[in-house]
Amino acid sequence: MKQPIMNLNKVPAIPEHQAFSDATLTWIARQNLWNLWVPEAFGGVESALQEGLSILQSLARTDGSLGWTVTLCAGANFFVGNLQPDFARQLFNGQPVIMGGSGGVFGTANRLTQGYNLNGHWRYATGAPYLTHFTLNAALTENGEPLTNPDGTEVVKSFVLPANQVTVTEDWQTMGLKATATHSFDVSDVQVDDGQSFTYDKVYLPQPLYKLDFAVFADLTLWVNYIGMAEHLYSETQGCQQSDVRTQLHAAITSANKEVSRLASECEQLAGNHATFDDIVVKAVHNSACASVAELTRAVVGVYPYLGISAASQGNVVNQIFRDYFTATQHHIFHR
Repeated sequence: MKQPIMNLNKVPAIPEHQAFSDATLTWIARQNLWNLWVPEAFGGVESALQEGLSILQSLARTDGSLGWTVTLCAGANFFVGNLQPDFARQLFNGQPVIMGGSGGVFGTANRLTQGYNLNGHWRYATGAPYLTHFTLNAALTENGEPLTNPDGTEVVKSFVLPANQVTVTEDWQTMGLKATATHSFDVSDVQVDDGQSFTYDKVYLPQPLYKLDFAVFADLTLWVNYIGMAEHLYSETQGCQQSDVRTQLHAAITSANKEVSRLASECEQLAGNHATFDDIVVKAVHNSACASVAELTRAVVGVYPYLGISAASQGNVVNQIFRDYFTATQHHIFHR
């Protein structure tokens, strides 16, 4: 039976700390949000694309760190569709699974007779203290020598490691999105089976969701976080004396919501029809997201100077939203 959609009225208070409280983590787990994109057969919500995007946007509208963390970690659990079937069944065998990690190629995987030996230092693992498993990308080597594709580029694979094989360095010291706890991690001389490896372009599960191009999925899920945070700011600025700048923010939000809804609907239809996501579609989504976030950013900057000294004060909700939003803008995804 399809699980009910979460009730945001029951979200616990989220104080701005360096990590989520036990109450917040318990609420996320009870709502099964880590498994937003995981099939019901694996204990997940199996959300449709537009439904899931709406949930992520609502979380970001409530608290930036909450939306961002669930987005990135649920997004890592989305890899259930790419994991080799035996390993996926073993991993999601009734145990809590919270994956997350780094998209950068910051380490190596030396090919062995059986499996790989991993080493490296990866940055920006959102939700690091909450994770049961880490995902990472590594350049393949053999006998210490890099392996290359026919075009000369390095061969890269992705891997899943249990948290006890990873060393976390608590180095996330940013002005906002503090509770995302996006720390670095190290892997030193860890041997993994080939079954723990995967690639983004190999899909094993039949659900239409996993037919989405991963770049499109990443763009859409992060885009709604910026919209949600902007909506939160707008709701907190009723007293702004400069009505025109607030109107501009509202217009940017309205435009963003229309565009993300249109593109998500089109992509959902393509995935449902098992159509190919060619470069034209992928670039259209990315360019629209980049333009929309840039417009939202200009509108947020435009309204902020008119919100009074309280908006610059620690402990003020507008101040936190502003810091969260501009910490999020440092993610490279929408930089052109």
